[in-house]
Amino acid sequence: MKGEQYLTRNAQFQAVYDGGRTWANKHIVLKVMRNELEISRYGFTVSRRVGKAVARNRVKRRLREIVRGTGLKPGWDFIIIARPTAAGAEYGELAGSVRNGLGRAGIMAGGQ
Repeated sequence: MKGEQYLTRNAQFQAVYDGGRTWANKHIVLKVMRNELEISRYGFTVSRRVGKAVARNRVKRRLREIVRGTGLKPGWDFIIIARPTAAGAEYGELAGSVRNGLGRAGIMAGGQ
């Protein structure tokens, strides 16, 4: 089903915010919580502190593409919260931050 990998409802986001573990680095904050599903679901939070609409949308597009290209273990819900430094980061630098966070959280497929 299309779109099933996304957290879409406020209650889903709130559950991860309330019950998830947190990892942070220079460009992102990662909240992770186990789910009972066969897939991993994700969502993004990019506040006005990151910049105007153009900058926020660029950060969301980049984050979406980075997560799509990263192998994930099934059974996790996570939220990536962009920090203001994410707007000025190059794609590779942002990808490194996301993969570092996912690896530290232990939800990347491939032995990490």
